[in-house]
Amino acid sequence: MAIKIDGNWKKGFSLDLHTESSEFLGVDPSGHDRFKTKRTEVGELVYLLKYQSDLSVLPEIASAVLKRLRGVEKMDYLVAVPPSNIARPHQPVFLVGQELEKATKVPFLKDAILKSKPTPQLKSITDPDERERVLADAFTINMNYDLSGCRVLVIDDLYRSGATLRAVTSVLCGAGKVADVFVLTLTKTRSNR
Repeated sequence: MAIKIDGNWKKGFSLDLHTESSEFLGVDPSGHDRFKTKRTEVGELVYLLKYQSDLSVLPEIASAVLKRLRGVEKMDYLVAVPPSNIARPHQPVFLVGQELEKATKVPFLKDAILKSKPTPQLKSITDPDERERVLADAFTINMNYDLSGCRVLVIDDLYRSGATLRAVTSVLCGAGKVADVFVLTLTKTRSNR
């Protein structure tokens, strides 16, 4: 069962929580915190894709999306949230979007939303107001696409506070003149911070 997420979009869902539990084990010799983490089924698939570059999990993730979220095939476009780590060799959201395009025949646009300025990793910013400030004017519409009047499904890998998705939705509804924005994240943190 997908988890409803609220925001400035028409409807939003996360497939599952990212983790079930996380136990602090202490600090390793390099000074890094160590945790024993138990992930949900979808959380484990996302972890394998994002951090282990295990592309074999893509059909399973797409299947989970289509089982838990109705109406994907009714969208005009699938749209990616731009990646925060552009150095990552495999961009999880791009790969999932491409897999969903194959399964639904809905066109996937990995570059309909562009970053207009660099942003730091948001997980390091705990103040929600600061996140909003960092993301102000951080995104723009790629004018090579005409999304006016369309129904789009925005895809991201992780929902924490929703700040990124709110910023992307504002750009889509404003400059993009999109009729309806729907949001899908693969997982959600247990905390919104």
